Amino acid sequence: MDQTRVPPRFTHAFRPNLLREYDLRGIVGENLHPADAFALGRGFAAIVAEHGEPTVAVGRDGRLSSPDLEAALVEGLLAGGARVLHVGLGPTPMLYFAALTSRATGAVMVTGSHNPADYNGFKMMLAGKPFYGEAIRSLGARVAAGVEAPVRPGAVEPLDVAAAYADRLATDWDGGARGLQVVWDNGNGAAGEALVRLVRRLPGRHTVLNAAIDGRFPAHHPDPTLPANLAQLIAAVRGQGADLGIAFDGDADRIGVVDDEGTILWGDQLMLLLGRDILATRPGATIIADVKASQVLFDEIAAAGGRPLMWKTGHSLIKAKMAETGAPLAGEMSGHLFFADRWYGFDDALYAAVRLLGLLARSGRRLSELRAGFPQVLNTPELRFDCSEERKFAVIAEVAARLAARGAAVNAVDGVRVREADGWWLLRASNTQAVLVARAEAATAAGLARLKARIAEELLACGLPVPDFDSPTAGH
Repeated sequence: MDQTRVPPRFTHAFRPNLLREYDLRGIVGENLHPADAFALGRGFAAIVAEHGEPTVAVGRDGRLSSPDLEAALVEGLLAGGARVLHVGLGPTPMLYFAALTSRATGAVMVTGSHNPADYNGFKMMLAGKPFYGEAIRSLGARVAAGVEAPVRPGAVEPLDVAAAYADRLATDWDGGARGLQVVWDNGNGAAGEALVRLVRRLPGRHTVLNAAIDGRFPAHHPDPTLPANLAQLIAAVRGQGADLGIAFDGDADRIGVVDDEGTILWGDQLMLLLGRDILATRPGATIIADVKASQVLFDEIAAAGGRPLMWKTGHSLIKAKMAETGAPLAGEMSGHLFFADRWYGFDDALYAAVRLLGLLARSGRRLSELRAGFPQVLNTPELRFDCSEERKFAVIAEVAARLAARGAAVNAVDGVRVREADGWWLLRASNTQAVLVARAEAATAAGLARLKARIAEELLACGLPVPDFDSPTAGH
């Protein structure tokens, strides 16, 4: 063969810890560089071309490293022959909206999500579905083996959807004329402009904290699942006598909520409110929540005439299960809420906020009243403790074997969630970190103490230290 006619091949080796279960993510300058963004673009362009028109929507969050990574990503996509729809700065759900409404075959968002400011990464979508797990690992292997050059380079087209996205969000307002007083905390995240556009379209009085997009996150860390990050919002809600407060993470696919008393409502509690509301018009619908959610949620959804489904933790896994089952609503304790009821099925904190506000406006009640009506239980926050990548899944397997030998009532969809007389406890391996995750829930303090002791027994039997149950990092 004439070697001069063999097309050149591009190769690149991603660092293994960059390729995560749900995305590519790392520390900029340490294990994530523009060269990785370029390589991702080259590899993803080749995959997109196999699934249809090689068109990829691209967006970025407000992190200081995002413009350079986005530029390298686009360069790689163009070198791979892709037509790039450049959406630019904004929240991740706005990129998903752009990709679906423009019928782009693929989408890549440059975002570090809820991670600290020195992190960044990439979330992807292919043919309208999440690109995760084995697909990400296969992309890495494909680029390492070599990607052939396309017949022709790609081209870039600007795609400004900011106004259309805000208009579409506001279209589903269903709260009537009642205006609520709402405090929003953008946390200096990427939702800034989109959020300001949205609140102009909603009735009521709205205060937006930390609206400016600033990748240094000067106000606080951009993760609304950590109570410390909601302190400013809680103070503002109480100070203004507002109806509620709403917060977002760095790319606005996670929501945090505090009621009129400044009390935090967690992901499963929001799911219960929203699930009941949807079931009023869609009786018998499947409602999906991850294994960390309260048993109260599953029991109350069933009592409201729905089909509760417990599923694996992970936004990509939840989205895939939602599409498979046709569920109109799904969610996670992490604040990812997914609507396929009048929406597109992806996680969007701004849209979830619109639906929650509409529900509250129609109810004519205070959010604290609705919260007080939930069955009362005691639970730990989500507890995370170190366990090596090599050991974490083996620990779960060992615990599962002991539970099976005892005939315990176990849901093994994601780790082990064990029903006992006092309530339930969970132990699972994280898909994204070298940690184990534990949680427990009971009706009484004594029962919760016994469930904690059960977790401790299992960990000790695996030769692991017992976590400090009184030093939580997140949860309720």
